[in-house]
Amino acid sequence: MRFIPLGKGHLRACSAFVWAFSIAAALTACGGGGGDADPAKLPGGVSSGPALSAMAQLGQKVFNDPSLSASGRQSCASCHDAATAHAQPNALAAQLGGSMLDQQGSRLSPSIRYLASNKAFSFTADGTPNGGFFWDGRASSLQEQAGQPFLNPVEMANGSKDEVIRRLAAASYAEEFRKLFGDNIMGDAEAAFQRLTLALQQYQLEDSAFRPFSSKYDAFLLGKIPRLNDQEIRGLALYNNPVKGRCFACHPSARGSDGRLPLFTDFTYDSLGVPRNGELRQNDDPNFYDLGLCGRDDLKDRTGLCGKFKVPSLRNVALRHAFFHNGKFKTLKDVVTFYVQRDTNPEKWYPQNADGTYDKFNDLPSAYRGNVNVLEGPYNRQPGQEPALSDAEVDDVIAFLQTLTDGYQP
Repeated sequence: MRFIPLGKGHLRACSAFVWAFSIAAALTACGGGGGDADPAKLPGGVSSGPALSAMAQLGQKVFNDPSLSASGRQSCASCHDAATAHAQPNALAAQLGGSMLDQQGSRLSPSIRYLASNKAFSFTADGTPNGGFFWDGRASSLQEQAGQPFLNPVEMANGSKDEVIRRLAAASYAEEFRKLFGDNIMGDAEAAFQRLTLALQQYQLEDSAFRPFSSKYDAFLLGKIPRLNDQEIRGLALYNNPVKGRCFACHPSARGSDGRLPLFTDFTYDSLGVPRNGELRQNDDPNFYDLGLCGRDDLKDRTGLCGKFKVPSLRNVALRHAFFHNGKFKTLKDVVTFYVQRDTNPEKWYPQNADGTYDKFNDLPSAYRGNVNVLEGPYNRQPGQEPALSDAEVDDVIAFLQTLTDGYQP
């Protein structure tokens, strides 16, 4: 598609509309990248699917049960609140857990919506890391992801699977668990824990609340509304413009060739040079660095992956109170501005060195700062150059991102 230059005044607005509308018209033909999902082909449908199976109903009870934690006050829903699209409900850099709810976690709690079509971690033919669950992709499935918080000492803080199952045996729905999995299931902690996490996975797969596809943008793509408003259209144009926002490169906005709705993530990984966050207690140690992919034991020798974290979906991004793996930014305005001014205005984001330069990418050891993405727009600019987006254009992109919030009523 040929880029349409933007002029001034009404010509600028008109060109933006043509650009965005051309993209919108192509959405039914363009591939949306990895991870597209067709709600009609996933359990639960678009909005109100069939009644949940007995296993999924059990998983729903487990998901909302704080008694399965050592503190008795933390459930899966505590960090993945439906009101914030199953992301964390506050602006903390990381949630508090542990037996006394006084232990800070190490990373932001991401949304767990729209993960049904995600795959286990792997490398594509060209060596690109893809898939996996958590910020570093270490879990291979929804089931494995669901199990880890139960045993994490700074989350639900159970000392063993046996301890989890003892708590489960005392839950109000324990008899339902036995009825579904056998009278003697509680006697085998390993088997019971496996069924517990399987039920959590089944709940997320069946309940359409985890993938409602009910945003304004979905309504637009599905023809339920004729168009977005002028600012949203301008934002869509900038989002998809390869020399402006270029957001589509990692967060595809197009429908799949088979009509599947976009998930706004390609499930890959990137190193963005997000500034260090002093709110995280682990960062009190100046020698500590969260290395992302190469922080995993199985990838510790892959230094080219250091600093790379999962590309999250942008669906419901406007509902979030903190952003990036370390929760550094608290507003969507700051996030989009950082993307386009990280390199043109480093003084806004990084501390100053004694020699007057700025300590860019200061949340990574100097040896790995070369992994940060500096080649693709909008990162390929230098101090003194104009950012890829003006302040008004940043607001336009945010207006478009707000159309990705579920629960829109035409």
